[in-house]
Amino acid sequence: MRAFTRLFTRLDETTRTNEKLEALADYFAAAPPGDAAWALHVLTGGRVRRAVETRLLRLWAAEECGLPLWLVEESYSAVGDLAETLSLLLPEGRAGVEDSLEQVMHERILPLPALADSGRKEIIVGSWREMDREQRLVFHKLITGGFRVGVARTLVIRGVSKVVGLPPAVLAHRLAGNWEPSPQAWLALGDPGGEDGGGPGGPYPFFLAHPREGDPHELGRREEWQVEWKWDGIRAQLLRRGGDVLLWSRGEELMTHRFPEVAHAAETLPEGTVLDGEIIAWKGYGPLSFNYLQKRLNRKTVGPRLRTDVPVRFLAYDLLEVEGRDVRSMPLGQRRERLEGLLNGLRQTVEPPVQTSLLPLDEPPVEGTPEVIGLSPLVEGPDWESLVRARAGSRERRVEGLMLKRLDSAYGVGRPKGDWWKWKVAPYTVDVVLLYAQRGHGRRAGLYTDYTFGVWDDGALVPVAKAYSGLTDDEIRQVDRWIKAHTTARFGPVRAVEPLLVFELAFESARLSPRHRAGVSLRFPRMARLRHDRTPESADPLSALKALAGGGGG
Repeated sequence: MRAFTRLFTRLDETTRTNEKLEALADYFAAAPPGDAAWALHVLTGGRVRRAVETRLLRLWAAEECGLPLWLVEESYSAVGDLAETLSLLLPEGRAGVEDSLEQVMHERILPLPALADSGRKEIIVGSWREMDREQRLVFHKLITGGFRVGVARTLVIRGVSKVVGLPPAVLAHRLAGNWEPSPQAWLALGDPGGEDGGGPGGPYPFFLAHPREGDPHELGRREEWQVEWKWDGIRAQLLRRGGDVLLWSRGEELMTHRFPEVAHAAETLPEGTVLDGEIIAWKGYGPLSFNYLQKRLNRKTVGPRLRTDVPVRFLAYDLLEVEGRDVRSMPLGQRRERLEGLLNGLRQTVEPPVQTSLLPLDEPPVEGTPEVIGLSPLVEGPDWESLVRARAGSRERRVEGLMLKRLDSAYGVGRPKGDWWKWKVAPYTVDVVLLYAQRGHGRRAGLYTDYTFGVWDDGALVPVAKAYSGLTDDEIRQVDRWIKAHTTARFGPVRAVEPLLVFELAFESARLSPRHRAGVSLRFPRMARLRHDRTPESADPLSALKALAGGGGG
């Protein structure tokens, strides 16, 4: 635990990539296999089940400190990070525990969810009294399941690569899927003669695209690029191996049970096939918005009624494995040819998305059921100008824009720049008025950065969306000072402000939602800019957002 705490501190105290890499390499070179496995797991985003409610942590900390609960809550609001707040408030502990990270996980953390509150309290309070302040900070992050320390998964893998002597791409593949931390798993990870994949059911690391802005002519000749639609769905890999069908999300979550019709259709694929593609909510006339797809998420089972209400398709746009052989190093153009041959041979095709501007979102299903697994169509066009025009019509086709992929590119790991681009259409925008503000977390603690915005409805401002991203640090500080000078009321950590400040809010789509006070929900709202040139009276009406949501904007 001491060594891992030192690693956490070194990573937290620097923003330099080389210093982070050095800290990672130093730790993994010296750590015993069990500790190394758990460190790798949590640093790469592996989930540790939340062991205890944060409400109970605050209550027990107040008792241990001899402070009223409200003071602990106010301290949390000021600091912005619960793990750090509790570490600062708790009395000085002993000199620290000598337990290894593996021991702490197996003896103090993993047993907690199965215990009654009294048993949890005994272990947690006992750990507080044994640990020093730095160890408690790490301990809190582990038990709350929110272990973040400003280091990317790819950087951690690079650090391990320096120690085990294997390429980062090989390690990323071995870590894909359900990699369980254990001494044996750590040793197998660094075995030069081990399997290249994360077991027979593991996916490949996903290849991701960079956002594209500006003139596409800068990319060179049109003939060097494959162009596809940017679907509004869930990125997924579909595996047919060992007689099984598995469907993995980009976050390496197994989703087979949520889309049983896709799994059933995939039984017709040849053994040893892996497809990369998108799961789309789709009715007879074309794709539906992501809002429909959300009805399927976070469900343990998906019954016949939901499958009927929200039918889905898997649209394949890449081929990663053929007859059990990894073909990712093959140029994209050749992979596409083999993918077309595979799916056309199975008669699994899909027409390009039709223009649907005259079809509202709540249009009933059209008769006829398309193939569940289809070939994602290419966007044709002899030059960049034709593709600019195709992109301009994306919303009418209910897609997000275009994907630009270099024809000679291999299927890489992570997000290397240059070969794949996502060229999305500009977002929708709306002018809104700031109504409420709350302090941020982490490095933004102490500043009011989380805002609630309203639009006009029958002469009154109605809250319509919350946002916390989009402003520069200087703008955040300016708005923070303005909020403190224009507060009209306080509701716990929330401040109400004079409705004077106008923002332009960008968002991807809108949908009607009876669960929201305004009756409409915005997808991915973020602040585009401050509108010092606008008065509150000129902010947009709620009716415009409802019209957008009801007319296909969601």
